[in-house]
Amino acid sequence: MKPVSKQFDNIPTTVFAVFSALANKHGAVNLGQGFPDTDGPEWIREIAAKELISGSNQYPPMFGTPDLRAAVAEANKRFYGLDVDPHTEVLVTSGATEALLDCCNALINDGDEVIILEPFYDSYPQQVIAAGGKPVFVRLNAPYFAVTEEALRAAFSDKTKAIMLNSPMNPAGKVFSRDELEIIAKLVLEFDAYAICDEVYEHLLFDGEQHIPLMALGGMRDRCIRIGSAGKTFSLTGWKIGYITAAPNLLKPIAAAHQFTTFTTPPNLQAAIAAGLRANDDYFAALVSDMDKGRQYLADGLAKLGFDILPCKGTYFLTCDFTAIANKVDFKGSDYEFCEWLTEYAKVTAIPMSAFYSTDNETPPQNLIRFCFAKKHAVLAQALENLASLD
Repeated sequence: MKPVSKQFDNIPTTVFAVFSALANKHGAVNLGQGFPDTDGPEWIREIAAKELISGSNQYPPMFGTPDLRAAVAEANKRFYGLDVDPHTEVLVTSGATEALLDCCNALINDGDEVIILEPFYDSYPQQVIAAGGKPVFVRLNAPYFAVTEEALRAAFSDKTKAIMLNSPMNPAGKVFSRDELEIIAKLVLEFDAYAICDEVYEHLLFDGEQHIPLMALGGMRDRCIRIGSAGKTFSLTGWKIGYITAAPNLLKPIAAAHQFTTFTTPPNLQAAIAAGLRANDDYFAALVSDMDKGRQYLADGLAKLGFDILPCKGTYFLTCDFTAIANKVDFKGSDYEFCEWLTEYAKVTAIPMSAFYSTDNETPPQNLIRFCFAKKHAVLAQALENLASLD
């Protein structure tokens, strides 16, 4: 028989599915896959339910409903001072992952290079490859995952079409500083490249950090594609509502890619998210406050148990160095094996950080794991109680 697609035939099952299955098998508390275990605001869900019954359930406009596109433009202005035309610069997608794929398909030609900072969200390399591009990895080192111009410049070339930037950064919990963003902007301009900016955690920042879209920096307005996610902003990950902001010349090919991927997104959900984006400041403050309680509680508990907690300034995730724990229990294996062992014997599931690295240039770190803190207090408390049994 003729072979199937070489891009997708040998891709392993995602690490999240593997460890979720392992968690179920052993009855473990699952702090692996990143989603909240409580649904978003009831008033937003009520709007979606009402629209489902009383509104239209036929195809909405391919670019998204006018109301949601207007709300996205308003949010860009409200939070970042960006003037956006909702008619020509906003596109609604069926989730941010679709948005990322649309961007790759729209920008990349065969042989184009795309810079990916690692650790990375696991879909990035495969989406670049599927579009015909070549990932070029730049490793950011723990604990601060800082960007340096020297390392980044070495990755840019005349073949560079784009850089993928995730800030706040999953899985590392890093928020890129203005100085780091200025380095990226400088090189994007110098090498005539674009920036695909995955900003789905834009409202989940801690310790007084402020989100700075790369698009807001000088010269970046027409070179950046900004991706947002209702799932992360409103704790409604199952709705799969994403939105793209980009200059018209970039949005046109992205919309063409979207047209032949999902075409449209459920209209009732779009109506609800449009209302959500117009929520008052109290909603966004409470979102951060509630998530921060989980972050601090889990970080404090893990630290008391002997984990070394890396800085976390945003997202749902804590990265931890488990070296001290491994020494205490005389564990000799990799991070992947440690997470398997933790799931089976401590009944707590984490994700090995090596899953978010390439092996192109050097071996991924083997001493780091990632916990999700976007869970109910009782779930986090049970996880810490289970981990205490390692003593």
